Amino acid sequence: MSWVRIWVHVVFSTKYRKPTLQTVEIRETMFNHIAKNAKKKDIWMESVGGYSDHAHCLIYLGKNQNISNVAQLIKGESSHWINKSGLLKTHFNWQDDYWAVSVSESHLSSVRNYIKNQEEHHKRKSFSKEIDIFMKKYGWQLIKD
Repeated sequence: MSWVRIWVHVVFSTKYRKPTLQTVEIRETMFNHIAKNAKKKDIWMESVGGYSDHAHCLIYLGKNQNISNVAQLIKGESSHWINKSGLLKTHFNWQDDYWAVSVSESHLSSVRNYIKNQEEHHKRKSFSKEIDIFMKKYGWQLIKD
């Protein structure tokens, strides 16, 4: 029997990075729903959290899963759900793109804590500023069509 556990930290933002998930209550409701839905779809989600304009998920991939499909299942279903729920006054979408990076077992605790503490973290640093820092640090480039 095959056994695979590849940890991945996936981050995705709201459409145009708008702060659509404006309150703690809305964010908690959304992230709880994402976790419950992931479980229904056999996606092992260790942690989920975020702020008004983005979400973080720490997941591990099973042997028949890939990042693209898992991200699509999480983002697509949660967008559909929140729009149906009436929780927001405006239409909601996640941005098409996402960021994903592998996480070693030795760093799981720090990634869990980072996701758990998004509320406090983003009181000090915006998501946009953080992305700019990561892009410079790792030499990433944003490709615009």
